[in-house]
Amino acid sequence: KLLVKTLDLRGSRLIYIFIPLLCFINLIDMVNSTDMTTLLTIMTLGRHCEVHQMTGNYMWNPGTNLSFDIGMNPESLLPLWWDGSEPLWVTMTKAKRKVSMYYWPGCEVEILGIRPNYCIPYENVPTDANFSNAVNNAIESLSNGTADMAAIYYERIDVEGHRFGPSSYQRKNAVKAVDNILLKMSKLIKDKNLQNELNVVFFSDHGMTEIDWMDKVIELKNCINMNDVIKVKDRGPVVSLWPEKGKENEIYNKLKNVPHMTVYRKEDIPGRFYYKKGKFVSPLTLVAEERWFIAESRELLPFWDNGTGKREAWQNGWHGYDNEFIDMRGIFFAYGPDFKSNFRAAPIRSVDVYNVMCKIAGIPPLPNNGSWSRVACMLKDNANLAPAFQWSSSVLGLILVSLFV
Repeated sequence: KLLVKTLDLRGSRLIYIFIPLLCFINLIDMVNSTDMTTLLTIMTLGRHCEVHQMTGNYMWNPGTNLSFDIGMNPESLLPLWWDGSEPLWVTMTKAKRKVSMYYWPGCEVEILGIRPNYCIPYENVPTDANFSNAVNNAIESLSNGTADMAAIYYERIDVEGHRFGPSSYQRKNAVKAVDNILLKMSKLIKDKNLQNELNVVFFSDHGMTEIDWMDKVIELKNCINMNDVIKVKDRGPVVSLWPEKGKENEIYNKLKNVPHMTVYRKEDIPGRFYYKKGKFVSPLTLVAEERWFIAESRELLPFWDNGTGKREAWQNGWHGYDNEFIDMRGIFFAYGPDFKSNFRAAPIRSVDVYNVMCKIAGIPPLPNNGSWSRVACMLKDNANLAPAFQWSSSVLGLILVSLFV
């Protein structure tokens, strides 16, 4: 339950649920607006990705020749990738609080030597039934005291948005299905008489925009000799290249004139991306214009299986573009006894959410890049909130986010 009481604060419980809603625009995201980049920013220390080191869904460590390919390879579960910062669930576990996590990426990883008390590992396409069961189980666990914090990650809306586009009826139907589950959740909260002890928070890790593979694909094989590249990671709005020794200048000079994208040397990546100091960032980073898509070749585009048994269907929606592109922005909304009613805050940043969660959980925040001044306004009696971080009587947090693989 994501709840904060300002007076008589004693012990709390939390739930977080991540789901992509792809609509509201009041959470300002960062580039690269990939799932793991923003997910770790929100649920770790409110730190920029170059600080927590999870700089993308796909990364490579040249020193070890190990790859992080989210949800796709065992190497991705090595602490190497995850120990850059301390997630909130680790902080709470260290504080002797019981944590349950459902389908949350990384919950099965031993981060800084700690795992949550309960974890159902990440499922890249969980069903509505999975989500419904997770919500019911989380609320029951928080109600009976077997969990102090629960986190639920759900991505069906994201999957439908990728496949059919964010404006498609398939994506809208996925939102309706989630909405029905949340309505049942609301009833369950009332049935358990938790409505005065429970704060619910929803947010997404990114937005989404329409893409068109017919006209807006940049094929790297037509721009450079791919034999001059040791490694290519990711495809879409942001692509990482590791050139062969002695080939970086040649590749850079060829790519800098390619229309509809920008190539950056690591040291030249704009500071506002909060990206270039990451230890897994490649020597060359390619950033596409809005709705353009970068891939080695059309043959290697991330097609999906539409029931034919072959991966041949086009994607129609994507994210990860520059955060100044308004379609990339996510949502944040909340309700409960410690949040103001009928209140619309000014836009906040992904790094700001961490402070809200810490305040509601009664956990002192670790050093972070967020701003308390941007979020204090949404809580009741906010003038009294900043100095003290104590446990509230009951806390439930619902975080809605998407993940694409």
